[in-house]
Amino acid sequence: MIFNVASAEALHNAMQKWQSEDFEKAIAWLFDQANDAQVLELATFACTLRDRIYGRRIFMRALLEFTSFCQCNCYYCGLRSEHRQLERYRLTESEIIESCKNGYALGFRTFVLQGGEDLYFTEERMTRLIKQIKATCKGSAVTLSIGEKSAATYQQYFDAGADRFLLRHETADPSHYAQLHPSNQTYEQRMRCLKDLKKIGYQTGAGFMVDSPGQSIKTLAKDLMFLRFFQPAMCGIGPFVAHQKTPFAQFENGSAKHTLILLSLIRILLPKILLPSTTALATIDENGAIEGFNAGANVLMPNITPILKREHYTLYDHKKNSGTEGAETFLQTCRMIEAEGYIADTRRGDHIDYC
Repeated sequence: MIFNVASAEALHNAMQKWQSEDFEKAIAWLFDQANDAQVLELATFACTLRDRIYGRRIFMRALLEFTSFCQCNCYYCGLRSEHRQLERYRLTESEIIESCKNGYALGFRTFVLQGGEDLYFTEERMTRLIKQIKATCKGSAVTLSIGEKSAATYQQYFDAGADRFLLRHETADPSHYAQLHPSNQTYEQRMRCLKDLKKIGYQTGAGFMVDSPGQSIKTLAKDLMFLRFFQPAMCGIGPFVAHQKTPFAQFENGSAKHTLILLSLIRILLPKILLPSTTALATIDENGAIEGFNAGANVLMPNITPILKREHYTLYDHKKNSGTEGAETFLQTCRMIEAEGYIADTRRGDHIDYC
């Protein structure tokens, strides 16, 4: 019996009272001492809580990586501004709309616009794009993942029709944050952005890399404490995957096992959360997508970026960007999900509190 509790509900209730030291002990034990049966029991608890709220549905989001230009210089990211050998691209407005129309025809009703912090996409351009997507793809949700902006800019995009915003907090430890970013990118600024997004009314997503350089059991415990406090609608976590053109090129990739354990812990801590099985997990583990679902995840983001552009959106080395990860094999992806007893759901798939 894991953590001396007999049910998923009992563990959820206990975790609401845990302090940072309790999370540290739990994470350390699960990473280093728990056997396969105990990790499976944790995952079973997670899936039980997920299924009671969302059923066996896996919400499918159409991911459009619309620009690889970025003014930021994050030490872990292959799009960092100092990676000058990267062949960068930005889609035209017509290419973005056409990609969304193609995804809409496949049945997608959520479009995730993800890109670096590209100054070309001004408030005017982004506002126009959001309105066009909402008008063209009736009944769809628009999710933005475009980095740090002012509160006024976030408000403008929300007023234009954006529904959700993904902005990983990266770490809830300021010292660790400084290890991952140059000095002009601060922990305080990231937290300000997340607070603004939630106050405005976005379904707001946080998240972090697993086994990133400088991460520890203590910082992971802080991450879980932060998630419990912040109550995000979404949380994107995946293993750290090194990129050869970054300062972290020589660091080992993160662990799939650690990622799956943390997916289960987050689901038990926050049963209502929307939790993706990420591309990074599928990159380091061939069966990562399904294993993520079996650990408690319930979101997948097939890529609708034009094929010739995908190879240039290199957040990390060997990023999975073809096969079942591409929308051109959408039916294959759905069959894979359904073969495992899940339901591929292309509807909006809002957080239960926003329905």
